[in-house]
Amino acid sequence: MSRPSLARRVADAAEGALNRQKYVSLIDVLGGLRWLRSRDVDVWRQGRVTSLEELTPVDGDRLHDVLDLLRRWSEQKGLAPVETSYIAASRDRRELRFLSSGEADVERACRTHWASPDLSDRRRNSMIKIPDLVVVEPLEPWACAKCGDTGPFLIMEDSAPHCLTCTDMDHLVFLPSGNAALSRRAKKESGLAAVVVQYNRRRKLYQRRGVLIEEAALARAEDQCLADEEVRQRRRERDRIRRSEEDVEFAGRMSAEIQRLFPGCPPVRASEIATHAGLRGSGRVGRTAAARALDAEAITLAVIASIRHLDTDYDKLLMSGTPRMTAREIIRPVLDRKLADFRGEGS
Repeated sequence: MSRPSLARRVADAAEGALNRQKYVSLIDVLGGLRWLRSRDVDVWRQGRVTSLEELTPVDGDRLHDVLDLLRRWSEQKGLAPVETSYIAASRDRRELRFLSSGEADVERACRTHWASPDLSDRRRNSMIKIPDLVVVEPLEPWACAKCGDTGPFLIMEDSAPHCLTCTDMDHLVFLPSGNAALSRRAKKESGLAAVVVQYNRRRKLYQRRGVLIEEAALARAEDQCLADEEVRQRRRERDRIRRSEEDVEFAGRMSAEIQRLFPGCPPVRASEIATHAGLRGSGRVGRTAAARALDAEAITLAVIASIRHLDTDYDKLLMSGTPRMTAREIIRPVLDRKLADFRGEGS
């Protein structure tokens, strides 16, 4: 890839991130370039690798180019540099490294976020917040690097898995996800706490499973929740109505954007795509930050998914045992023709 081409792609990725959150980081850009997946970032933040560079398909020189292009673009946009900290969510709480070289000036540049003048102080402060400790509920058998024993949870220390006993965390109790108020209060009351995550193979990301907290903190949090249960129930009902109204409003905006980008798509179909893709809790593309910002690429992915499942033999091929990527290649001609029709390019 030539430098002018890379510069355009960096600018597009940075612009998308800036529109979504009013600041942009190197990680945002690498994600936009498709050089970094969200699960890679999770692995790095958990302290499982020495540097982020190990998880990208390019070498340090190319990452230097991206870093330089991001800085130039940000300065032209009038964005303000905000140096942040990247601390591992591991027991040793070490500073995370971006590049294998570990040069101090380069690492400082990698940690720098570029903020819009409109960014609130609260959001600015959140960029330098120390992350929670993260404990993993493993899917595969494992052994502690220190004692050789195992257990239901592991936490990284010195880039190796350790059991809770060896990291002085075996006195904590597990509180499963499901009651947001109880989890929030128990975590606040606990002097030591850790978020528990597990890797979801189907969705290819780490999902929160609960928290580890001190037993006395859990008891105090339960008392607090019992004291104001009625008030929180009324608030939940108001929030449910508000979210429902927001979802309807978003589906309407997404439908209109689909029709703008794909004028050949029937209005009813556009509405169905928007409603399906944006269903709360579905994990579909319509729930992503890019889609909520009506990013053209995210909208296109939602339309492609609809065509794939409704206008081709893709699902039948999967049911017959055809590998997913092979099935996508088989139905590609039909998908491309339908996509062209929706774009108004059909003959």
